[in-house]
Amino acid sequence: MDLNNLSANWKKLQATLNNRTGSFSTKSSFKHGVKRKREDVQNIASKSPAEPPKTRKRPHIHRAMALDGDHSTRPSSIQELENRDNLPRPRPPPREPSQKVNAGLSPEVEIGRYVALDCEMVGVGPNPERESALARVSIVNYNGDQIYDSYVLPLETVTDYRTHISGISHNHMKTARRFKEVQVEVAKILKDRVIVGHAIRHDLEALMISHPQRDVRDTARHPSYRKIAGGGSPRLKILASELLGFEIQQSEHSSVEDAQACMLLFRKDKAAFEREHSKRWPAQPPPERNQDAEDQTKPRKHKKKKKKRKH
Repeated sequence: MDLNNLSANWKKLQATLNNRTGSFSTKSSFKHGVKRKREDVQNIASKSPAEPPKTRKRPHIHRAMALDGDHSTRPSSIQELENRDNLPRPRPPPREPSQKVNAGLSPEVEIGRYVALDCEMVGVGPNPERESALARVSIVNYNGDQIYDSYVLPLETVTDYRTHISGISHNHMKTARRFKEVQVEVAKILKDRVIVGHAIRHDLEALMISHPQRDVRDTARHPSYRKIAGGGSPRLKILASELLGFEIQQSEHSSVEDAQACMLLFRKDKAAFEREHSKRWPAQPPPERNQDAEDQTKPRKHKKKKKKRKH
């Protein structure tokens, strides 16, 4: 056996084995891999406490936006939402009492126990400054809601419309109702109710309607209101300005507005109005009961007749 050839083959075999095992990790490379893992563990330990895995959150939608279906202006933070909610929202202007001029009776409005009445007059006859006739009548309920409003055809020839005060002109007479028609409708409204007005005697006279004084409350005759005028009859315009805080009758008068002012003045001092009223018109005692009449009206029990026994 040739030892030289054997040693050459051995070396060749050894070289082949070394090439096949070269792809496996050697001792040095193993040590290097362990070192790398240790570095990774140290790096993880040196970081801040473990954070939970990030999850995809659903975007928060403002309630109003969700209702509107608009996502283009979606807020980006809760703070932005709070700021938006705290913004002052515009409020509608206060509703002023509506006036339906010449509407006649408003059937949808509840009348109630108390009503306020006011009329507008025009000048008639040769002395229009002194002689007046009815040309408009307005009635409101306790809440100031318009119950009735109508222009009225005067019974006499108008010689002065007093437009700068009454607000009535010749054109309004084209749609005015006849006096008798208005009188009947107003009388139905006033029946069995308490009327509030300012110097209301003149209004009732113009309407040619009588009403029990027991059921009248006159703001021009109220003692505490007369003190403002030094004991005389105060003007409705002055009472509204001093006691209610708003101005009426700045130019042309409105019978609806004046009736509403009268009702507010009555409501402002209603307890005193009723005290003064009870002094003039004390409550009537209930009628005495007639015992004999009651006995007569009571149903009587039917008595059974006893049958006599036959012996």
